[in-house]
Amino acid sequence: MASGIFAVLDDIAVLLDDAAVLSKVAARKTAGLLGDDLAVNAEKATGFHASRELPVLWAITKGSFRNKLIILPLAFLLSAYVPWLVVPVLLLGGTYLSYEGAEKIFEIFVPHKKHAPAAAQEFVDAEELLKREVSKIKSAVRTDFILSIEIIVVGLGTVMEHNLLMQVVVVSFIAVLATVGVYGLVALLVRMDDVGFYLIERSKGREGFMARVVNRTGMLLVAALPWIIR
Repeated sequence: MASGIFAVLDDIAVLLDDAAVLSKVAARKTAGLLGDDLAVNAEKATGFHASRELPVLWAITKGSFRNKLIILPLAFLLSAYVPWLVVPVLLLGGTYLSYEGAEKIFEIFVPHKKHAPAAAQEFVDAEELLKREVSKIKSAVRTDFILSIEIIVVGLGTVMEHNLLMQVVVVSFIAVLATVGVYGLVALLVRMDDVGFYLIERSKGREGFMARVVNRTGMLLVAALPWIIR
């Protein structure tokens, strides 16, 4: 009986070891997409009042988790029954992301007309702000859905030759990493200015080298946020 338990534990250890190795490979291959996901959602989570940044980010994070719960089972069914569809799915997702990128570049040179009144408007009522917030969350979740498909399918491509259990472990890990890691970093980014203001406040009324370092660090964090988000 004891030998049977040790044999099971040994099998689990081997499985986890193999999964860790394959997860590193999958993470490297999806690193570019994770960077895109980070950049997109950092931009989507900004432009709100400071008190609304984290709630908006949490709403996007929940939407991202829902996306993963939809995509993961479909990806495993795809792998089991129609693996030849993996490449067309990647191409379709890449085409959509290319369109999104081209639109962003175009908007830099030719701003959308609908943005002009909003920028010039000095006062916006609460209902309008809520509509903008909901619209931005939906846009972020929609873009996250496409990025999630790409991330999961690329991750799946690294373990296509392995059994279903290994595919589930590795791809699920990549999906969780993509959500928790990316949105955790975004949360840190959007609150970076608050940390800067805190440091500036702490340095007020103090003298000495450390006080100057703290003050300049705070000013640097505040000034750098728009550039980092951009």
